[in-house]
Amino acid sequence: MRAVSVPSRAERRGRVSGAVCEEFVERAIRCGTMSSGHHNRSFLLPLDEAMAREVGGAAGTPVTVRIRKPADEALPVVVRTWLDEVRVLDAVGSVLPHVPTCLAETWGAAVHSYVDGVPLSRVCPEGRSVDRALVEKLTGLLAEMSQVREDSLPPLPDYWPCDQDSQGFLHTLAKLVHHDVCLPNWPAFGGLFASLRIPEDAMERYPERVPELIRRPYSLLHGDLHRDNVVLTYSGEPPLICVDWELATYGDPLHDLAVHLVRMRYPDSQRDDVVKAWEKSFQDVAPAAVRGLEEDLDHYIAFERAQSVYPDVMRAAQSLDGSFEQHDLDRATESIRRALEAAERPLELLDVPTEPEIEDALVAWQKLRGGRHAKLRPLIAIDWTRRPQAPRRTGEPCDVVLGEALAAERRARAGQVLTGSAHRNTVVCVDTVPHPVVVRRRMGGTGGHRRGFLSEHAVLEAIERSGVAVRAPKALGLGMSEGGVLFALHSYVGTAARVGRLDHPVDGLRPHEADDLVDQLCELTKVDKELLGSFGGQRDATDFYRLLSDQLVEQVAALPVASRDLAQELGLPGAELLRKTLNSYQVTPRSQVLLHGDLNPWNLVRREGDEPSLAMVDWEAAMLGDPLYDLVRHMHLTPTPSRTRKQMFDRWQERLDEKYTRHWRNDERVYQRLERVRSAYVDLNRLVTRSSLDAPNVSRAVDSYAATLERAKAALGLRGWRRRGDAQSLLLRALPYARRDRAVVEGAMWYFVQQFMEAAWELPRRTLWTELRKIGSAGSSVLRVTLPASLRGSPSTSGKARGSSNVPDGA
Repeated sequence: MRAVSVPSRAERRGRVSGAVCEEFVERAIRCGTMSSGHHNRSFLLPLDEAMAREVGGAAGTPVTVRIRKPADEALPVVVRTWLDEVRVLDAVGSVLPHVPTCLAETWGAAVHSYVDGVPLSRVCPEGRSVDRALVEKLTGLLAEMSQVREDSLPPLPDYWPCDQDSQGFLHTLAKLVHHDVCLPNWPAFGGLFASLRIPEDAMERYPERVPELIRRPYSLLHGDLHRDNVVLTYSGEPPLICVDWELATYGDPLHDLAVHLVRMRYPDSQRDDVVKAWEKSFQDVAPAAVRGLEEDLDHYIAFERAQSVYPDVMRAAQSLDGSFEQHDLDRATESIRRALEAAERPLELLDVPTEPEIEDALVAWQKLRGGRHAKLRPLIAIDWTRRPQAPRRTGEPCDVVLGEALAAERRARAGQVLTGSAHRNTVVCVDTVPHPVVVRRRMGGTGGHRRGFLSEHAVLEAIERSGVAVRAPKALGLGMSEGGVLFALHSYVGTAARVGRLDHPVDGLRPHEADDLVDQLCELTKVDKELLGSFGGQRDATDFYRLLSDQLVEQVAALPVASRDLAQELGLPGAELLRKTLNSYQVTPRSQVLLHGDLNPWNLVRREGDEPSLAMVDWEAAMLGDPLYDLVRHMHLTPTPSRTRKQMFDRWQERLDEKYTRHWRNDERVYQRLERVRSAYVDLNRLVTRSSLDAPNVSRAVDSYAATLERAKAALGLRGWRRRGDAQSLLLRALPYARRDRAVVEGAMWYFVQQFMEAAWELPRRTLWTELRKIGSAGSSVLRVTLPASLRGSPSTSGKARGSSNVPDGA
């Protein structure tokens, strides 16, 4: 019997009709879900009948169409060994069969198989520690790549160094950066580089400074293995897949480790663990690759930082194209400063410019290209309205403040800009007002007004006109600036001497602050609801709970597909099941009052004075509802010890009439359950979409997402994963856990052991073990309160100094 010939991947691609493929690519551009990187645009869509027949797949199967960006959109800032990524994928597929497969090609586009999963960057953003099991999987993948045969890869360029020539490989990389990155971009960016004192021949001379390297056998290198290019699969077979092989190369495997360490942005404390895991993985597969690891790794890391200065500077400068504000300039300046500091030693930069010099260089470079700094543009403002409900009082700002405030906003530096999850607040000083004011704008992509929420402007006016003892900003006016962008002008609740630097109770309220907050919440019950306009209608607590539940269900139903899929994989229920679960609970009817709605620590500001007090800011989530909700949500979002909880609830019950507090103990858990479930969905969506991760309250929330998920599933009565297996285990391990200061935890443990020993071991051993476990699970911010000052910075048993961390634990 004659053997049946199985066509290769290349043969199958060659049989695809060009017309069908081009039509499919056009449909992908029109209908596909787009994502964009530095070099490509990708479109996700299902195969149609015609394309499915051509590639031998099933109609409806999701695929990815990748289209290379044109030269005028993508800066030439990378070195490419091969232009044919498709042949690289074919070769890699012989060892790692689950990497994406190129199904078809046409002019400037390729159709790839789709990897069903979530990028590591979506569940564990840059700077977060990666679980040890995931690190071992990643280094294992790097080791497996070394098994790809050279003869299965595209031919190497003629100038490529010989196998095992580590010195020649690094020299070649440096020369390619000079030839492929520096020279092509010098006509456009040379003036900027010169202003930043980066010599034109810096990379050309780089090999002169590299000492002799130890010889290691060459292997296939991914060349760009960072969090965006690692996919955690939902199937678990295999658990991890590397994507985006267009920068793959062939050389010293130590280079791939260095690129991985720098671009993954591991915490400094994790670098040694990653290196050890890499060494172990290669010892098992290619032991010769680890020769000289300790001696040579730093040279490759230095090279990666040196060559990164070019794309970092160019991208930062390009981000300012056109008109730009001062805070945009500050961000670009800071990005370039970090890049220059990282490259200072590797490139032997003699005189690194200061931040003002970097800023001047950027402005001058943009001016030559026609860019315009905000302070040079004319001011256009329309529809400015001062508070129409009340006549202007003596000393209050008049309409002339508009022009001055908006002009000052454009000149404001990054330190004056306070960014939250939904608004950008710029603190400015104007000549006509004796105190700072805040220009407040909603940021794009944060959604519009949500059902049931009040107008922030109306709320602030109602608080002021009601004469209640609530410390909140004054609403000075609403307006619309150029481009039809709405803004509000508020008074500044911080200290004039410390503009832009607010003190928030991020580690919890002090006893007197807890009393102060409760007193202000009680004062909110006195706000005249008629001043809130059409929202002043009556609603009991049962209706309010149903409103909150329905809002959450609507949010879940409207989540992006990627967020919904991941929520399902993590065992969270869909919208309809969630609705049934939440509707099974009820609360006691209570009189409605004005609520703040989002009392997280960053919406509370400590005010200085003879009697330190708290001010409440950011009232965009204000609503009418059950007074118990504000207190429960605050405790959900803020670290609150049990003693403080009791203090606040006791004072709240004592100060309010029974119509506001009756049967509150039964309903506290209902609202607590709702908030835990809400956080599980909202924070997961922020992780997946990377929205507002720079906002401090969001950053802290996502840093402890694994614990948030666990609490939410327990609140819903869910146990275990939807499917058991390695995939779910790795997904859970990838989720961020609350970061703890290891030194503080060790200090607390050692302090307790000392106390135990001084007690002559009279306590049962089980007590010691139980207490140590409690310490290990506690947050470092809690431990610092209980740990004696003499031990917080004292040497530990290992002889290393104990430090302190200013990173708060997750609420």
